Amino acid sequence: MMAMEGVATAVAVKLPSFKIIRRTTTLNLRSSRSFRSFSASASTLREGDPSASVSVSLGDLTRPDFPNPQSALQNYYEGYNSNVHRGIHFLSAKATEEYELARKKIASFINASDSREIVFTRNATEAINLVAYTWGLQNLKPEDEIILTIAEHHSAIVPWQFVAQKTGAVLKYVTLNQNEVPDINMFKEILSTKTKLVVVHHISNVLASVLPIEDIVLQSHNVGAKVLVDACQSVPHMVVDVQNLDADFLVASSHKMCGPTGIGFLYGKSHLLSTMPPFLGGGEMISDVFLDHSTYAEPPSRFEAGTPAIGLGAAIDYLSGIGMQKIHDYEVELSRYLYESLCAVPGVRIYGPAPSENVYRAALCSFNVENIHPTDIATFLDQQHGVVIRSGHHCAQPLHRDLGINASARASLHFYNTKEDVEYFIHALNDTINFFNSFK
Repeated sequence: MMAMEGVATAVAVKLPSFKIIRRTTTLNLRSSRSFRSFSASASTLREGDPSASVSVSLGDLTRPDFPNPQSALQNYYEGYNSNVHRGIHFLSAKATEEYELARKKIASFINASDSREIVFTRNATEAINLVAYTWGLQNLKPEDEIILTIAEHHSAIVPWQFVAQKTGAVLKYVTLNQNEVPDINMFKEILSTKTKLVVVHHISNVLASVLPIEDIVLQSHNVGAKVLVDACQSVPHMVVDVQNLDADFLVASSHKMCGPTGIGFLYGKSHLLSTMPPFLGGGEMISDVFLDHSTYAEPPSRFEAGTPAIGLGAAIDYLSGIGMQKIHDYEVELSRYLYESLCAVPGVRIYGPAPSENVYRAALCSFNVENIHPTDIATFLDQQHGVVIRSGHHCAQPLHRDLGINASARASLHFYNTKEDVEYFIHALNDTINFFNSFK
């Protein structure tokens, strides 16, 4: 997410043609110059509230009560600090109740038919590995094909490379079309009865493109293939309905949903989860343990060995209170404003499709500036302007190679950002470009 990092006190140290800011006191991320306080509350934008003001943006209204994951953790440690599913006493019962309530909240959030289709993991990466090492190793054999796109996150590529090496399955990749979007026509051409699994993102974390998951799933199911959707970039930003998508597996991560780090989840259709062996061995995932063998619990417990993380339920409550459709609609407007503003900066090359009436871009832009390294841009924006963007390959090296670049800069927005944030970013970027061009 793009953020304006506040500075309460700063000391400028003069170097040749370069002013370095040494922060002596750093404010909270959303207490900064651009993250102003407002008297309005996000409660005025709760779903169904006709009094919500249209003159103040969602970004402005949500800042005063932006969720703090620490509060959920504090409530746990101060109120019912105990392991789940492991005691009959009050604390354990309360912890278990809250834990399972969070599972139900996630199921409702993505419209799963049963909360038992939700498996808690440490992150989305572990969720993908869970499918790879259980369903993948059990079902794939030599010459079976797995289709991915070159725009996948490393977390969605590397596990299947491991599986392909172990099983003899073949990885096939969909490349980009002229609009710098994974080519759906190519996908349909290479899809065949040999295809056993399709691994695909919903929204690209680099290109900001949105793939037609319903169509991909339908085409895949027609040849008997299963589909795993990386929804890390879609679940926090738009309505995601797994029953409408009909995907067999779907993964997402808490930290992108305003929740704590160290939590993710896997959605899997019940009939598939029930056939999959355990991923990790230990407490909670067993039914009975003998000296020479064990029997295993039913899903989702079968896949949740050990002591779990907590805190995602509170984030779900917050997002649900605002309304995912409201968040999506706001970000559509914000995304277009970011794209158009960035296009107006001389020397900037934005990757991915251009927005239009028929093409929705997610609220991020990966870009490069002619003759300036993206890491230099990110560093100067941070040190001189307190603007936080990311630079590098964004865990998508194959995609960057296909684009003919080693790295890019990326500005990402969420519902708590505003047009004023975008304007400040563009101002800071122009200043950054002018600084580096002054050396030419």
